[in-house]
Amino acid sequence: MENIEKEILAAVSLDEPWGLVESFSTFKREHPTDVNRGMDEVVSRLRKHGVEVKVHEPSLYLSLPGQARVEADGKTFRAKPPAYSADARNGLKGQLVYVGARHNAMITDMFEQKIETTQELADRVRGKIVISEGFASPGLVSQFEEIGAIGVIGINPGVDIHWGICTTIWGTPDLDDLPRKPKIPAVAVNKPDGEALADIADRGGSVTIFTEMEEGWYTSKLPEVFIPGTEEPEKYVLLHGHLDSWDVGVGDNATGDATLLEIARVLWQNRDKLKRSVRICWWPGHSTGRYAGSTWFSDTFALNLEQNAVAQVNCDSPGCRWATEFINLSVMTETEGFLAQVIRDVTGKSIECERPHRAGDYSFNNIGISSYLMLSSTMTNALREEKGYYTVGGCGGNIAWHTENDTLEIADKEVLLRDIKVYLLAVLRNANAEILPFDWRATAREFAETVADYQAKAGSRFDLSLSKKAVEELSTALEGFYARVKSGQIEPKAANQVIQDLARILVPINFTRVNRFRHDPALTIPPLPSIAAAADLDRFDETTLGFAKTQLVRGQNRLVSALRQACRHIELVAS
Repeated sequence: MENIEKEILAAVSLDEPWGLVESFSTFKREHPTDVNRGMDEVVSRLRKHGVEVKVHEPSLYLSLPGQARVEADGKTFRAKPPAYSADARNGLKGQLVYVGARHNAMITDMFEQKIETTQELADRVRGKIVISEGFASPGLVSQFEEIGAIGVIGINPGVDIHWGICTTIWGTPDLDDLPRKPKIPAVAVNKPDGEALADIADRGGSVTIFTEMEEGWYTSKLPEVFIPGTEEPEKYVLLHGHLDSWDVGVGDNATGDATLLEIARVLWQNRDKLKRSVRICWWPGHSTGRYAGSTWFSDTFALNLEQNAVAQVNCDSPGCRWATEFINLSVMTETEGFLAQVIRDVTGKSIECERPHRAGDYSFNNIGISSYLMLSSTMTNALREEKGYYTVGGCGGNIAWHTENDTLEIADKEVLLRDIKVYLLAVLRNANAEILPFDWRATAREFAETVADYQAKAGSRFDLSLSKKAVEELSTALEGFYARVKSGQIEPKAANQVIQDLARILVPINFTRVNRFRHDPALTIPPLPSIAAAADLDRFDETTLGFAKTQLVRGQNRLVSALRQACRHIELVAS
């Protein structure tokens, strides 16, 4: 580790970040009024240290859950409504139908749709209230609404009930998104109550769902710190995390807000040592607007992000108790080697990575920005099993996630100090690298594996040889490009332009279905989604298979065109 990095890491203190964590542990940050109070405190603490802060005030469309309950057989069952549930304060009564589902054991697929939709299932649930295992997530709720359910009850996997959000719309809806806005009420219940309700369903019983919801446009504060670099001030690393939380939300995400605060303080004091700039933002509307704050920022500054952002780094749930390992890290493949070295240098630990899921504040995929981290450290799988914990989406694996139990005890000072240094070094090293530290050869290898997997599953029913050839050509072009960069034949500025521009081409083709400058739904997106249907051809009958093949022809055209564009770009810019 270079002396400048050691010096900057040594400047990290827990004084300000722990003070923020303690303060945030005393008030809820769900309603925009309370979120703005938290934003004001962040701004005040930053300005106290001379850090310049710009405060945006976007108008965001949010859904604020209130009280909820389920009534059946003369009993009242405790419940929580997810954001964007339909309001049913006067009660929605209907026959209850139980549809069994798996509760995912891995964070990689905890937000997926879990039921295979069939005509038989649609006939069973149409006009009825469905109860099924899982969080009241977009995948669960949208799937049953699409086939005619009038309400959904999600059975959470433990004794606690977790808040969440059930819309598939990413951020504030536009006119094209509005038809996907949920039109039915949904609630979550705990496992014991869910089992009792499932028994009622088995007897052909009915239930009444009550949900109190507030929905509309709210002015939300969004602080931004821009720390200018000395050599390429227009280029920047975007570091960000959400400030709104469920209840007091210490592990999700007061610790993340504190991490951003301390990194902003340290880098501002050492801005003369930055080559590129660092842009740091605290988001509103994460929990109640399906990432509305980061989506607003992505929309508003899209063209600047396209031109100048070299990477985006999400900070969610660092510094939680028992979080000793760096596993299940959201990492785009081109960034994995870089991040692995950063974490090894700070902690001495190795990492285990996964494809970023369609969650968190990854609101920049359609623009095409290389990305790493969402959640950071977490507890070991062995400890989770020992404690009887199930998979959750934050808090270092603590099942206090998205509950009123996410209090000060979830945070850990030593873990927070370590995680601040991980994020700080990742951003600092990214900003100061002579050559952007992202390896597109690794991504090309990922593409080759994906195409081979899809081809094996498609068999003779569809030919992906065009995709295979295009990936091979890209791999060859990349090998030559990086060899010339290493030998000095390509100057750093030109090399960095290629590395950045490749993200604009290859990230969207790997993570999005819709056009750039729009936002895909908050549902799982498979690798190379334009040809992903090749993996599912077994599902289709003879008639529908023809439609799937038509989709694959169009999807392969999109993929091959993008890969050829990447090759041309390497040749043109790096020649």
